[in-house]
Amino acid sequence: MTMILGLALVFGLVFGGFILSGGKMDIVLHALPFEGMMIGGAALGAFVIANSVDVIKKSAAGIVKVLKGPRWKAEDYSDLLKLMYELTRIYKAKGILALDGHIESPSDSDIFSRYPRIAADHFAIDLIRDSFRMLSMQFDDKYATEDVINRKIKKHHHESLASVHAIQQVADGLPAIGIVAAVLGVIKTMSSIDQPPEILGGMIGGALVGTFLGVFLAYCMVQPISGRLKQIEEEDGTFYLIIRDIFVAMVADHPPSICVEIGRGSIPTRMQPDFYEVEAAQKELPAA
Repeated sequence: MTMILGLALVFGLVFGGFILSGGKMDIVLHALPFEGMMIGGAALGAFVIANSVDVIKKSAAGIVKVLKGPRWKAEDYSDLLKLMYELTRIYKAKGILALDGHIESPSDSDIFSRYPRIAADHFAIDLIRDSFRMLSMQFDDKYATEDVINRKIKKHHHESLASVHAIQQVADGLPAIGIVAAVLGVIKTMSSIDQPPEILGGMIGGALVGTFLGVFLAYCMVQPISGRLKQIEEEDGTFYLIIRDIFVAMVADHPPSICVEIGRGSIPTRMQPDFYEVEAAQKELPAA
């Protein structure tokens, strides 16, 4: 919704200002379809050439993500704290073997089934499972554990930002593509140099629409989409850092409540639950 309102505001300010300044709107409207097809087609073609099929699909999904907003909501962060608290509590009370059924078959686990949105995220589940598997293989050095988990998160984050870089490349190229379209328009105008000034003026104005359209699309549409998508990916990536912080605290032999409190501190401020809310939620959980 915010993206739609922003685009409407941009279009309104640009074209409203053009009309109020006494501009010849008919020249712009006449040239826009042709310039738009040229610039849009060239930008799309360059985008397809420069990226793999996987990145193209992720970029399309990224645009949808910009419309929907971040994946993880405040209740998801609260659920993650409860999930990690349950797993940590069992590990502290009964050892790693008591978690074997939950880790090896999350779909059959009564713990994971209480948090369906988290269970649907393959990377989150795999990160939790792999971390506990390392622990079951006596890989229990807190510094080495943190380093390994960081590497996995960094790899995932790098892959998630591939669509951001691809869309940003389009934004970077659009002004130049607009100039190409404008130059082609000027070349066409030169072939009609014998026409009256009012006709030549309209043709040159139409050609310059290409430059306007390239810059406008780059800095008022495509680049904001890229920037917003990067913000969303960065925010969603925080979810996995919480898993890391809680697990490392558990390996460092802190009590479950302390582990969860360390993880709570990493939650984005606007979605961070209160300390007492987390404490009350823990008391409502089933016994280990």
